[in-house]
Amino acid sequence: MDATRRTEDEQAARWNGPAAHAWVDAQAVLDELLRPFEDLLVEAVLAEPARHVLDVGCGTGGTTLAVARRLGAEGRCVGIDISEPMVTAARARAEREGVQASFVRADAQDHAFEPATFDTVISRFGVMFFKDFVQAFTNLRRAARDDARLRFIAWRGPAENPFMTTAERAAAPLLPNLPARRPDEPGQFAFADAGRVHHILEESGWTGIDVQPIDVACALPEKELVGYFTRLGPVSLVLGEADERTRRRVVETVRAAFDPFVQGTEVRFTAACWMVGARASSAS
Repeated sequence: MDATRRTEDEQAARWNGPAAHAWVDAQAVLDELLRPFEDLLVEAVLAEPARHVLDVGCGTGGTTLAVARRLGAEGRCVGIDISEPMVTAARARAEREGVQASFVRADAQDHAFEPATFDTVISRFGVMFFKDFVQAFTNLRRAARDDARLRFIAWRGPAENPFMTTAERAAAPLLPNLPARRPDEPGQFAFADAGRVHHILEESGWTGIDVQPIDVACALPEKELVGYFTRLGPVSLVLGEADERTRRRVVETVRAAFDPFVQGTEVRFTAACWMVGARASSAS
């Protein structure tokens, strides 16, 4: 199996397996944790006229629904995600909340979008997992109208985001089969290099590329912390295979490692990210 196919299969399996169900179960907690990023994207969408918005890697639909609520009946918001459990949850939310938004379960890298449909393409941490970044952003360019706006948020590097690697660093001595991060492959920190992001977008038919660092204060209830690192992230991928004694040691060790981030009843950290903007080149 070649590396590209392996990556594709890994991503599909991850986002349609236990990790996806964990995200659905933790939807309310994660929505609150990630709300500052949602607010930034909603603000960006409203800064210029937007009617047809595509949310890439929409997950359980929080950002898609937030934009749809603000645009109202005149807007059209579509969320796309590879995860069937998340898309199912997003559709249920839209129906339950009476919000006009639709959701597509597909890989945005090669989904057959209707050409020149969207005037705005957004994403909150949803574009770092494609197996071929240039192909993916080229496909999104085809789905966008000339001069459409692209706006997404992605993580900077792991060194600038110690909270995000605390669990795996603490658990590594106890879990020898913990998967190592591969910085040049799809994953959370795939866009750590701003120059790489710029190159990918330029190659994909986007122009006016702007990559700006943002540092965002985030908070998580302390009571949710153990559930957070045992069900989400790299540690969760192998913790279920551990015996009960090892599992207890991992939970105790990792929870203690998070102490510097705990302030009373909250866990607080700063997320080091990129706010990326671009426009669809009319010459594409």
